Amino acid sequence: QVQLVESGGGLVQAGGSLRLSCAASGSIFMINGMAWYRQVPGKQRELVASINRAGDIYYADFARGRFTVSRDLSKNTMSLQIHSLQAEDTAVYYCNLAASNSAWGTSLPYWGQGIQVTVSS
Repeated sequence: QVQLVESGGGLVQAGGSLRLSCAASGSIFMINGMAWYRQVPGKQRELVASINRAGDIYYADFARGRFTVSRDLSKNTMSLQIHSLQAEDTAVYYCNLAASNSAWGTSLPYWGQGIQVTVSS
């Protein structure tokens, strides 16, 4: 059983900064990939940024330049630093994890429950 818990969300004024964190716990042998998604009500969930096992980082076009994703595999944590927040950044942000519980286990996706980020303009 793997659990993901997001933290750091809240209400922030436009132009401000926010740091989201995701902590993974449970039966984790290896993390194959980590990612942040966000979703606005009525819209599809979209990828914000991801990190694969090799450490390669991908940013969505809207995130590149203002968003910084990082990880600490020793702690099974991932963070998302957002600068110059805009009203359009208002969404529920989700932590996503692809992990296996053994060297031969299948890598499975896990999701956090999501955390609200609201940007006031």
